[in-house]
Amino acid sequence: MGYLSKVFHASEEANRRAILKALPAGQGGALLDLGTHRGDFTVRLAERLGARRVAGVELIERHARVASARGIETAVANLDDGLPFESESFDVVHANQVLEHVRRTDVVMREIRRVLRPDGLACISTNNLSSWHNVISLGLGMQPMPMHVSDEIIVGNPLNPEHRWGHRDVGRTHLRLFTARALKELAAYHGLALERLWTTGYYPLPPLLARLGVRLDPLHGAFIVALFRPVAREDVVAYVPREEGISRSA
Repeated sequence: MGYLSKVFHASEEANRRAILKALPAGQGGALLDLGTHRGDFTVRLAERLGARRVAGVELIERHARVASARGIETAVANLDDGLPFESESFDVVHANQVLEHVRRTDVVMREIRRVLRPDGLACISTNNLSSWHNVISLGLGMQPMPMHVSDEIIVGNPLNPEHRWGHRDVGRTHLRLFTARALKELAAYHGLALERLWTTGYYPLPPLLARLGVRLDPLHGAFIVALFRPVAREDVVAYVPREEGISRSA
């Protein structure tokens, strides 16, 4: 495994740890994890929250079977089609590295708002289109690393650790990439008020140096992490997102 590949995997784990740290420890309640895969991170989320109910949505049936065997209430479904759960039934909805894979992002955001309880919390993390490794890739005439052009093979950037790899799973292709502003404004449009937004990872720096990087320059971190609260339904149309920029990581 080369240096860039090691940094890639270490940065993903650092992002997961940042999410866990941001969630309210021991609050209990019901957790919904979108894109639960085999449930590895779902279990960590549930332990952090002390969740009494743990549910997940997974596109691929073989992964869902593994998650179900771990005690997760797993629905096999396509997020583009909505969520197979009742309204206002979850205290926390989590989606890490999921939003970039779906085509109907309006459906997903609207459904997150629908299934959240009035005092619930949504935690959404995704690739940052404006991170320096994407900006520099474009400047050099190369494809930004998380921006896929094929459903079959990853091409366009020889610095990408996954260059010329085939996609491992159906649905793994990245279809939409976000800047922090775009994520905030889309969430606001669908009735999710921003509580806090920050970035993690700073390619090609390893996690220890990356933490310093995002403190000094939060706009260009590799991953966006955002916490949202549902807006009262009568206020959704009138809601305007705050103009503040990205907060510095804690």
